[in-house]
Amino acid sequence: MRSYYYFFVLMMAGVGLFSCQSGPETEELVARGGKRYGGEFRFMSPEKVTNFLPLASIDVYTQRINDQMFESLLCFETGTMKLKPCVAESFEISDDAKTYTFHIRSNVFFHPDDCFDGEVRSVTAADVKFSLDLACSGLSFNEMSYLLTDKIRGAKKFNESTRSAFNKEGVSGIRAIDAQTLQIELKEPYIGFDKILAHSNLAILAPEAFERYGNELSAHPVGTGPFMMERASEDEIILKRNPNYWQSDDFGNQLPFLDRVRMTLSKEKRSELIAFRKGEIDMVLEIPVEETDNILGTLEDAKSGKNIKHKVESKSSLSINYIGFACESEEFSDPRVRRAFHYALDNQRLVEHYLEGEGNANVHGFVPAMQDYPVEQVNGITCDPVKARHLLQEAGYSDGSEFGTISFYVNGLEGSTAHKLALGIRDQLQENLGVELEIRLCSYEEREAAIASGKAKMWRSGWVADYPDPENFLFNFYSKSTGSGTASLNPFHFKNALFDSYFDKAMREVNLAKRNEYWVKCDRIIVEESPVIPVLTDDFIIMINARVRNFQSNAMEVMDFSAIFIKELK
Repeated sequence: MRSYYYFFVLMMAGVGLFSCQSGPETEELVARGGKRYGGEFRFMSPEKVTNFLPLASIDVYTQRINDQMFESLLCFETGTMKLKPCVAESFEISDDAKTYTFHIRSNVFFHPDDCFDGEVRSVTAADVKFSLDLACSGLSFNEMSYLLTDKIRGAKKFNESTRSAFNKEGVSGIRAIDAQTLQIELKEPYIGFDKILAHSNLAILAPEAFERYGNELSAHPVGTGPFMMERASEDEIILKRNPNYWQSDDFGNQLPFLDRVRMTLSKEKRSELIAFRKGEIDMVLEIPVEETDNILGTLEDAKSGKNIKHKVESKSSLSINYIGFACESEEFSDPRVRRAFHYALDNQRLVEHYLEGEGNANVHGFVPAMQDYPVEQVNGITCDPVKARHLLQEAGYSDGSEFGTISFYVNGLEGSTAHKLALGIRDQLQENLGVELEIRLCSYEEREAAIASGKAKMWRSGWVADYPDPENFLFNFYSKSTGSGTASLNPFHFKNALFDSYFDKAMREVNLAKRNEYWVKCDRIIVEESPVIPVLTDDFIIMINARVRNFQSNAMEVMDFSAIFIKELK
């Protein structure tokens, strides 16, 4: 347990070191363990990021920025995905597994902001209660209520009563016992509730910021994380070092080391790689193999260390890339049609031929391989063009040409991995079913708007785990979700009573093996009914400038910049 006294002594011992590097223009300064303070970490995003309220953030591009400014009660260790305390120093679970008691650190401070009248304020249990109350609310911006409303006592009632205005009394099952102690009472035991509280979007927020900024809160991030907002525009976001951050590394160095994090908008992938080669940015995600060979030397060279100026980190991502269908649309309301499309696709050929081996072809259900989940018990659909055409005929279509041209919405840049995958899907559906697709490249926001309006009948998307549990994938198909947000909850409008009954049983089951039996049954229904076609799981490949040290990421594609330091190459 780290006491406040220890934190104070540590700060005093390093006061000369930390006080001289609080500004953004600090030159490199050596810290303990050969690490260095100062410098700027730079990368690009293919999507604009304009929303800095975690509760309203539903895409990975926004989360990569918000994760640097906000923190939750618990978190996952970046390297191992092991659950650990964060804003909470420790917690206990009652014998009946219904009451969680959290002890809040006394040395966690909100970012300086006008809402505090120039003061620096520490986080209390009341702030945590407010944050979780807000996450349970029915306010229109809140996309995260589905995580909590069916689990915490009184949360559903609170959600329904706060559709138009926030009630400060909050959820009856969330109580601040004293300044540093919080209790959460569940309606019934739920395995994995602690994992849910590690969801980065369930971040600790300041009540003063909510009261001051109201509907403009998403433009005024006030968190507790290692970085604070310095400047934001549609094309560039700059974060600066939080000089009051509570965490330190194993050597006793206060984190973070960087002065700044800068994210700019990427126009297209080739220009991003050229910027990397010129040393203008430090990281590239979604590396196209053919471009890497031309611009940076081979990917294998980089992995083996032959390319000494750069390094590559590669790991299997806890994610799924899929094709989504609007199950209430005229085109895809019949599950035989959706299954016909499913049988017409060869996932292995898509990966090998169109993506040049990037990713792993899906052969199971919607839930990817993860610890404790028996993914091998779910058999996916194998490509069978004859069966695909037969199913289409059963549904009343002589061939795929009767569909006309279907708009296929794909958020991605031309030449990106998403675009190449879409080209393969288009070709295979035309070849095996006679279906014509028109690929519509668009932004993430444009795709989500088309889905919400019903304009998009078929789209390409992906889901990256927020926490490593099958529920985090399968809730996408649960018809009784009670969240107030629009984009996160069952965008397919899939309804299946048997699926819902298994989902309900899994949520109540405390025995892990029996719980997984229900999840497997849910997953099998998704394969059979095909509201989506799971295509592949990603390899999360990151290319990093060798001047960047101590970079960390995990299978959930979470990136922690707090421990990064810059050591310029000689």
